This record gives sequence, structure tokens and C-alpha cells, in this order.
Amino acid sequence: MSPSTAPELSIVVPLYNEEESLPLLVEKLLAALRPLGRSFELVLVDDGSSDATAAVLRQLAATTPELVAVLLRRNYGQTPAMSAGFDASRGQLIVTLDGDLQNDPADIPMLLERLEQGYDLVSGWRHQRQDNAVSRLLPSKIANRLIARVTGVKLHDYGCSLKAYRRELVEDMNLYGELHRFLPALAYIEGARITEVKVNHNARQFGQSKYGIDRTFRVLMDLLTVWFMKRFLTRPMYVFGFGGLVGIAIGAVLSAYLLVEKLLGAEIGNRPLLLVAVLALIAGVQLFCFGLLAELQMRTYHESQGRPIYRVRETLRGGLV
Repeated sequence: MSPSTAPELSIVVPLYNEEESLPLLVEKLLAALRPLGRSFELVLVDDGSSDATAAVLRQLAATTPELVAVLLRRNYGQTPAMSAGFDASRGQLIVTLDGDLQNDPADIPMLLERLEQGYDLVSGWRHQRQDNAVSRLLPSKIANRLIARVTGVKLHDYGCSLKAYRRELVEDMNLYGELHRFLPALAYIEGARITEVKVNHNARQFGQSKYGIDRTFRVLMDLLTVWFMKRFLTRPMYVFGFGGLVGIAIGAVLSAYLLVEKLLGAEIGNRPLLLVAVLALIAGVQLFCFGLLAELQMRTYHESQGRPIYRVRETLRGGLV
């Protein structure tokens, strides 16, 4: 495939300290994809690894024509790394998976077949996960149910990185924070047709998991962000403006009551109710003004180009090193 020819399929894999699993990963990907008879590329993103992942990518890029290696300047996190892979990819169909060999590349043809049945996003479901029951499985089940309830997208496994997308869907979504795990919810906001299929899941062969307990708090914050985007992305005035009007109404009623009390001769200067009325008025006006500013920002968000959340040091395309 010449550099100017866009492939039909792009495989995007974010990598962080995967020097041991990387050669076997590429071998399995090629074994699963070459028999399909489709043009494809492997977009492997090194997220500032501290081991020899970048060096292994250079070696593989020199011998694998389908490989595109994207080396980020430092460790940005999985979401920016995935976004970098999306931007570097050229295929009309995009498949993502982890680089630790726990996702099975042999499942990719099944995801593509389901995608071509008219869906915009096909998500993998690790129905037989090979992870620790206490530290990984239980928190994951709780998180999946919570996310499904909040977002309205009923999937069994939000955390599975093995997913297939249509390019037009990916181009409509901007990723920040830990939003890569909420891609089905973001796609749902864009009106995508979503389904899931059962996929294989292997035990980790090399290295250790990159996830810690601190991920839970980041996921919760991003879940609130996704909920707000789903409900109020194009109408922030509905939430802030309503709160502001409620505050102004409460402050006005209390102020009117205190004014009547004052006219009747009562002393109101030292009454806590006066402070409540003033605070309600001030908070109401602030919330209403905040809603107006949010409306302006929303319009800017929809009308301007997004700024990348990563910086690429260099891009290596297979066969051109």
C-alpha cells in the first residue's frame, strides 16, 4: 500500500511500557487481518513509555509496511493517546484494543462483520474476564451498571477497549480526561447506533496493570461530565438559568416579607433571614449570569476547531524508516 492510499481499516492501539508484549501483539494482529483481504494499517501510539517500547516500535516499523508508529513526547494518558491514534489513522473503519494482549485480535473480524450490519459502534463484552475478582471484576460491574444508568446506554462492559467505529463517528467526538471509556455514551449523544458482542479475554502475560485505585475518582468525575453533556450540552442555560431564577425568586420573596415587617415597625437588621435573602439574590444573579456565559461557551465549542490535547514528537510509517 502506497503512503498516499488510504486503507480501508485502521487498528488503533495505545501503548505504555509494553516492550515485551509488542512483537507478539503485532504478529497476532497481522495474522488476524491479512487473511481478510482488506487494506489496513496498524496505528500504534507510544504514550511516553519509560521502557524500550519506542525502540521496539522503530524496529517493527522498518519491517512492517502496515505499521504506523506515533511517539508522543511524554506520558499523557490513555485518552490522549487514543485521540492521537484516531487523528493519525486514515481508515473508514477503526478498531481499538489494548496493547497488553488481553484483547484477542482474532475477534476483530467479528466486530467488523457486526459493524457492517448497519451499526456505527460495536463494543466488546468480556463476558469471561481473566482478572482479579475483588480488585477488578467487582468494581467494574458496579461501574458498568452505574454508567449505564446515568448515560442511558445499556452495555455490559464499558471498560473493554476492543471496539469498532465508523470514521465519521470518531471525527464528531473530542476526548478529554478519561473519556475514552465513555465513548459509547458520547456516540449516543451524537445519535449513533450501538451494539455489543461477546469477545475473548486473556490473562495478562507480561508486566503489570497500569490502573490504580485513583482511576475510580477520575472515572466518577468524567461520569458527571458525560451526564451533564448528555442533558445540557446544547442548553446549559436550562440548568444554570433555572437555578438562578429560583435563587432570585426566593431572595425576592424573603426581601418583600422583610420589607413588610420593616414597614410595620419590626427590627430586621439583626435577623438571619435578611442574610439568607441577600445571599439568595446574589447567588441567583450569579447563576443566571453563569448560564449566559455557558451559552456563549457552548456556541464557541460548536463553532470553532478543537485544540489537540497531545503533542506528537514524530510519526513513523512502515517501510519508510
